[in-house]
Amino acid sequence: MNRLSLLQIIVLVPLFSGFLYNTAYANNGLKMELITNKVVIHERGKITYIPVRTAAAGTIIQYKVTYTNTLAQDINDLTITLPIPTSMTFTGEAYPISAQASIDGKNYADIPLMRQVAGKVTKTPLVEYRYIRWNIKLLPAKKSTDVSLNTVVN
Repeated sequence: MNRLSLLQIIVLVPLFSGFLYNTAYANNGLKMELITNKVVIHERGKITYIPVRTAAAGTIIQYKVTYTNTLAQDINDLTITLPIPTSMTFTGEAYPISAQASIDGKNYADIPLMRQVAGKVTKTPLVEYRYIRWNIKLLPAKKSTDVSLNTVVN
């Protein structure tokens, strides 16, 4: 049974923070906080999020990242990219919904990703998604924005 250990979470925090692609502000204007939650779906469809340190295979995990602009000026055209850990499968759920995905970290497209197989256009299996990216047009001075994605432990 695979588990997401505390050590893996500790390793993921710097990994996630390393995928911030706005070098003009990355070192001295943005604060990043990663929260890892277990997603619990109740009988009537109510969803709750519980902080998690370990998780068994099949558990839905939400990675929620809050970016705070600590500067006295706005940040424009901020790109946030989060990798999907190899021990996880993306569920197709990302917030904001304007997220794009990639299987190689180079080519991004709107979700769902599509590909051509035997002459037919089909959806790319979620297990092949490796990165999720958001383009934030404006992060006002002293304000925050959240991005999140859901995965399942393999």
